[in-house]
Amino acid sequence: MTTETLIWLIPLPPLLAFFLIVLFANRQKALSHWLAVGAAGLSWLAGMVVFVRAVTTDGLSEHPFTSAIDWLPTGDTAFRIGVQVDPLSAVTLFFVAWTVLMIFIYSIGYHNFGQPAGKHDKPGLPPEGAEVNDGKGKTIRVPSIEPMYSRFFALISLFAFAMFLLVVTDNLLTLYVGWEIMGLCSYLLIGFWYAKESARKAMIKAFLTTRVGDVFMLLGLAALYTLTGTLNYREILSNEAVLEQLAGAISPVLGLSWAGLIGILIFIGTIGKSAQFPLHTWLPDAMEGPTPVSAMIHAATMVSAGVYLVIRFFPLLAAGWEPGGDLTTPMLVMGFIGAFTALFAATIALAQNDVKRVLAYSTISQLGYMIAALGVGAYVAAAFHLITHAYFKALLFLGSGSIIHGMEHGVYHTGEHIDPQNMLNMGGLRKKMPVTFWTFLIGGLALSGFPIVTAGFWSKDEILSGAFKSGEMGVFIALALAALLTAFYTARQITLVFLGEPRTKAAGHAHESKWTMTLPLAILSVFAIGAGWVGIPADFPGLGGIIPNWFEEFVGSMLHFEHAEASHSIVPLLTSLTVALGGLTLGWLTYKSVKKQVDPLEKPLGGLYTILKNKYYVDEFYQAVFIRPAQWVADVFTYKILDQTIIDGILHGIARFGVWLGGILRNSFDVPVVNGAGDGAARGTRGLGGFLHAKQSGRIQQYMVITVSLLVLASLIIYLTVGKG
Repeated sequence: MTTETLIWLIPLPPLLAFFLIVLFANRQKALSHWLAVGAAGLSWLAGMVVFVRAVTTDGLSEHPFTSAIDWLPTGDTAFRIGVQVDPLSAVTLFFVAWTVLMIFIYSIGYHNFGQPAGKHDKPGLPPEGAEVNDGKGKTIRVPSIEPMYSRFFALISLFAFAMFLLVVTDNLLTLYVGWEIMGLCSYLLIGFWYAKESARKAMIKAFLTTRVGDVFMLLGLAALYTLTGTLNYREILSNEAVLEQLAGAISPVLGLSWAGLIGILIFIGTIGKSAQFPLHTWLPDAMEGPTPVSAMIHAATMVSAGVYLVIRFFPLLAAGWEPGGDLTTPMLVMGFIGAFTALFAATIALAQNDVKRVLAYSTISQLGYMIAALGVGAYVAAAFHLITHAYFKALLFLGSGSIIHGMEHGVYHTGEHIDPQNMLNMGGLRKKMPVTFWTFLIGGLALSGFPIVTAGFWSKDEILSGAFKSGEMGVFIALALAALLTAFYTARQITLVFLGEPRTKAAGHAHESKWTMTLPLAILSVFAIGAGWVGIPADFPGLGGIIPNWFEEFVGSMLHFEHAEASHSIVPLLTSLTVALGGLTLGWLTYKSVKKQVDPLEKPLGGLYTILKNKYYVDEFYQAVFIRPAQWVADVFTYKILDQTIIDGILHGIARFGVWLGGILRNSFDVPVVNGAGDGAARGTRGLGGFLHAKQSGRIQQYMVITVSLLVLASLIIYLTVGKG
């Protein structure tokens, strides 16, 4: 089988699994999860074959694996869609295939953990079959487990199809199709436990927030197609004449070049999809979905898609830029938003107690890291961190699901009424859940950038080096502070969850998860360490050159301008070491002695802690400035004023005018003419009848006289007229 044919087939197994589960296995638990896992395994196998062929092919950047077909006729030509694997899509395909497969396997154990009958994996969800109020006066019946189980595997299969499609496509149109399918799947999976009001609100919030960015992105695609006549990657990004034309032509918006305007519009789509400020608020609420969904959204698929898009279109965003020169407008926007988001989200994570919400804000912060790296021109560093982050963040989210299940077992066993996701209710889980502890520790150290031995160190260090070399010291300082806070809240999380003594009875009765949950954790922990070895800079002190910097050479070849390999000065290296080790040490020292269910930072930080815990009140601000006015417009202006008063008033006025006109016509035409004619005809008929009635005497003699007279008269007339003739 040719490589191109194999690429076409990669997204198909999950799509086929989706339809098979929906149509034939919607009440068969074992069949539904084996269909899903089998499909993910086939896509993984095809992806690995394609990846191996890609990395062993010389000149893949100039001559990628491509195949296309005519799809939509456009006059004498046709819009073509197809597949393409180049260095960027090859490395993306590798981490997507691995993380998706691990998440699918993990999901089997996650949904078969063995809760008591009628219980679900979401704390606070009523028993199946119970009737609950949806908050709007309607009653919802909590679904039974089997159809929901199959529904889950069907939806994550569709989710995986969309991401595979997005990775292997060769044009923006089918990328956008996969992009929107993921938006639909995230909506359905975040609100998977739809009997919970918080889950329903979270699904709507995620869908509407990401749609804001998607609308702007669609405008960018429309403008790009209008100007170039194509949405194909190579026809746009590998054509220097097209890039120069877009960079030189001025758009009618703010004096930006068309490249700048289209780049910003595409980037706004990434702001929504990758949860960058100010469209970041949907991602923490997405924790309402099952934990494998959180891992899919935060590591393998959805938020990674946004960063993948801006990495893919970096040549357009940086059109006209040369290393060492002035940054383009899209790069300046990305640098500011990325650095601000990285620091902003890291501060919020300090005061979150939900084990998954800490990781959610961590994801927002790390995505900001990648965006900021692109903003300062560190293209390879951004792609490198995208891949390493996918592994350790998938590991951490799946680990958090294992922690929650362990705590829920304790809750069910003891009957203690606590939140099993609150880290202050945990403690001492290291002895109860050793596999989860060690794998979570590896993921946490990778997230913190623990020196040398973790993948996160190498990718973060490369981003800090890129920011320092660019001369954008504001970005460098913001990212360094964000890294310090990341290490601090990671140590806080590990210490509160695993170290010390149990702070609740439930934590004392927690136990390790099934092998179907712990095996994916072990495999992902290998990547959380080893994935960084492929990107060790050649001039890194002591270790450079021992292992070739394969990633720099492979992905860096995508750029069409001179690209210098990352070099390390002592300042960013020392900064990277200091913030990682310092943050971890401070976090451990602060939380190692916590014995009560109180955060030791709450009292010293005072009002600042309250602000951080409430996420800077951004949600409340949006509620006051956007949501309530929109609801007022809908309820008061649109419904009461526009609909009831104006539209209904016009219709009622027309109706009253019709009644008035009908009255006029009735008195002037209907009554005298229509009714009068009918009544007159009736009166005439009655009069004629009366007249004729008066002539009827009832005497036969008179009738005989009349008859004889008429006969004589008729005979006379006949004689006078006919007889003489």
